Amino acid sequence: MTSAPGALAHLRVLDLSRVLAGPWASQLLGDLGADVIKVERPAENGKGGDDTRGWGPPWLADGEGRPTVGAAYFLCANRNKRSLTVDITRAEGQAIVRELAARSDVVLENFKAGGLAAYGLDYASLSGINPRLVYCSITGFGQDGPYAARAGYDFLIQGMGGLMSITGRADGEEGAGPQKVGVALTDILTGLYAGNAILAALAYRERTGQGQHIDLALLDVQVACLANQAMNYLVSGRAPRRLGNGHPNIVPYQDFPTADGDMILAIGNDGQFARFCAIAGHAEWSADERFVTNAARVRNRAELIPLLRQATVMKTTAAWIAVLENAAVPCGPINDLAGVFADPQVRHRRLHVEMPHAAGGSAPQVGNPIHLSATPIDYRLAPPLLGQDTAAVLRELGRSDAEIAALRAAGVI
Repeated sequence: MTSAPGALAHLRVLDLSRVLAGPWASQLLGDLGADVIKVERPAENGKGGDDTRGWGPPWLADGEGRPTVGAAYFLCANRNKRSLTVDITRAEGQAIVRELAARSDVVLENFKAGGLAAYGLDYASLSGINPRLVYCSITGFGQDGPYAARAGYDFLIQGMGGLMSITGRADGEEGAGPQKVGVALTDILTGLYAGNAILAALAYRERTGQGQHIDLALLDVQVACLANQAMNYLVSGRAPRRLGNGHPNIVPYQDFPTADGDMILAIGNDGQFARFCAIAGHAEWSADERFVTNAARVRNRAELIPLLRQATVMKTTAAWIAVLENAAVPCGPINDLAGVFADPQVRHRRLHVEMPHAAGGSAPQVGNPIHLSATPIDYRLAPPLLGQDTAAVLRELGRSDAEIAALRAAGVI
């Protein structure tokens, strides 16, 4: 915890998004100090709120050990937020959202393109109430184009956007075929792009007083994040192929077997390669014209990699790491998640955080990787229970307890 106000403590974010890309963006803004109000569907027949509240197991237990707090998936993207339940299909609910939008700096939503217009909660409607509003829409395919009406999901976009075509074992190897990444990476990257775009729009507003609409698409983000692989194709005209854990432009830069498991070698220049060869007892490799430069090693990877594998199995992973780190040759283990959170560097950097939860006990969190010297990240609010802050937010809008009770009885909140 910190006593310094966050860098964005002067901002209010009205978050109408759910699942991952939007909530990831709003959690980032909340970590940086913004007051984030998460708008969720009221509970009905035991269900409601962000879909990910029910995406378990595993479930977080309450203070009595009962698994009733919510799914771990929900917990990953919803700290530093207040939960307000509102039925936006009802006129009374729409009025609440509009009133909040009038007092907010940012609206974040991930409904289908045009989906909020029917409720008067689209950008055109809300910017008419609040011209300073920064309104960020996240969809699968954007606000226009032939696919604009389609729903978009991370797995689908990883396939359509090319990521799966370059992920997985190479053709001809056992288990060959396209693979998705082990986390919903496109959603995460879209959330990060959204956070950057929102901050840019707020900076523009500071100069002009005008808000604007941000149109973000999962497909756009995935294509943009192909990075060097996209440029490899655009420059050469040849579609990159799957290389397993190999790198298309650097060799050796992949996993290798050891006497007791596996390790990663990430050799980025010829000097590192020469030092590795000397330690491996094969200094002649770094003088071989087939391997002397990285470009040569890329051309001749099929000859080099088997030689390296025969050498790396002669020591344990720990033994290799000890000698290679001492020689400034980049290497490391392949940790499972238990190994990650036991790692002394991960522990030192506070990447495992425990936050007191409203249901009792604590909620584990993965720490934010941003370290700001003057306005550090503040873990103020654990991921909320559904509707935990509804009454408090409505009181801020001037609603009396009687009015709040009437809204609740009518199923609006």
